[in-house]
Amino acid sequence: MQRLSAQRAIMAAAVALRCRAMLLILSVNNFERLDMKVRNDANGRWRVIPPKMLLGITLALGIAAPCALAQSADSVKPAEGYEVIYLTNISQMNDANEIQTAVRNMVGRAKIYYVPAQNALLIRGIPEDLQLAQKIVADLNRTKKSYRLTYTITELEGSKRVATQHVAVIVIAGAKTVLKQGSRVPIITGTFDAGTSTQNQQVQYVDVGLNIEASVDDYADGVRLRTKVEQSSPSEEKSGVGPQNPVIRQTSLEATSVLTQGKSLVLGSLDLPGGTRHEDIEVVSEPVK
Repeated sequence: MQRLSAQRAIMAAAVALRCRAMLLILSVNNFERLDMKVRNDANGRWRVIPPKMLLGITLALGIAAPCALAQSADSVKPAEGYEVIYLTNISQMNDANEIQTAVRNMVGRAKIYYVPAQNALLIRGIPEDLQLAQKIVADLNRTKKSYRLTYTITELEGSKRVATQHVAVIVIAGAKTVLKQGSRVPIITGTFDAGTSTQNQQVQYVDVGLNIEASVDDYADGVRLRTKVEQSSPSEEKSGVGPQNPVIRQTSLEATSVLTQGKSLVLGSLDLPGGTRHEDIEVVSEPVK
């Protein structure tokens, strides 16, 4: 855009210079002829100006007017305005920052501000820049797809199925979903004396049960899944650190996979500690309409 403006300025200057030169030549020639006609009149009377001379003067004035208009039009800059564009389909701060950066890089002359409280872009610039900014935001501010992820956790002993658990979560493309299901177990982490005859205990609570984290991105004909599946439970065994603190048994699976819509994928198989059982974890993705 800056290169185009510079080219326009150079062309306007060249046109103005050429117009001035032509005007000067025509004016000098016409006035010299007029002066000669007046001086050659022996009786001192004004002579009628010939039609060719009138044509030359008219042509000179006709050239001068467009040149003046071209110079004045080029010197006047378009008035600046402002536009508020709401990011109606954006819910993440990172997405809004990416759109703001894209508009700022593409429309360098405009001033752009992001208003988090309104989830909107405030743009100030000339009409041409405002129109370009609106088009860029319209192309980027699109509704993101949502997917339903169904996890199936099967507990087996040998080849015999002992228990099956199904968990479904909704995930928006580019966002993260966390599911927690279970209990909070108190763990004594220390004791302190507050100047009394009894000791006070410091207690920390640990989440046990099922914990699933999932995030997806659009990928070819499916989605790319980043997930972590974690299961934990207290055992009968004591830890020995505190008199009542149990041992927390935990299994965890973290993986990145590409899912085809409607087709189940086995993420992995885990041996459960303290026994002969193991778990199979699989997931299937379906678009939410």
